[in-house]
Amino acid sequence: MRAGLAVLAARPEDVVQVACSSRSGPEAFAALRDAEERGTPCAELSDRELEQLASTPHHEGLVVTTRPRPWATPRQLTEVLVSNRGVALALDRVRNPYNIGAILRTAAFFGVDAVILGAMAPSPDLAPNAVRVAEGGAERVILCRTPDLGETLARMKTRGVKVVGADAHAQEDALGYRFPRPSVLVLGHEREGMTARVAAQCDALVRIAGSGAVESLNVSVAAGVLIGQLVRG
Repeated sequence: MRAGLAVLAARPEDVVQVACSSRSGPEAFAALRDAEERGTPCAELSDRELEQLASTPHHEGLVVTTRPRPWATPRQLTEVLVSNRGVALALDRVRNPYNIGAILRTAAFFGVDAVILGAMAPSPDLAPNAVRVAEGGAERVILCRTPDLGETLARMKTRGVKVVGADAHAQEDALGYRFPRPSVLVLGHEREGMTARVAAQCDALVRIAGSGAVESLNVSVAAGVLIGQLVRG
């Protein structure tokens, strides 16, 4: 529901179709009326029909079909970070859409400017499940994608953007670390971490110190801890 309403509010021109059920509630019906006034095809469907349309039972009575989300280029993102002394996240081979969605939600909550997505599989587009789990967060941050994150970070560094990587074996404790601005915080694959090419671009490496009972945190949970420090800096 939150994800669908956020799309309708942020980029109504990209909405192709809106469908809802009789249990959707006043917010959804108000958005439906606005969409109808703009000439967007709208329909009231049963929960089963919505499930078939969304390919998931987790639609909460609202399904919004849209054109693909526009992506910023690395150059455009760099300009934003430099001019605003902003902060961004970069995800190196983080592919699970549920983790990506949770990270986008946290990034939007804390006011992170952008999220850069490195090579993803199986599709370079943002998965519908990531949008849903983000609860509207996907519409509140700049999204950028790159097939070569290492090269993108190297180019950003020439403009004064600092790169800080999360590494379980780093010496610097993330809690209390003062993140520079503008900067990009890089999170890598849960088991394998960052690639060597990406790690080589980091100006600093930080870790989240734990009890040692387990080796690491889920990447979306780690992102929440680190983003809290990132925005405080």
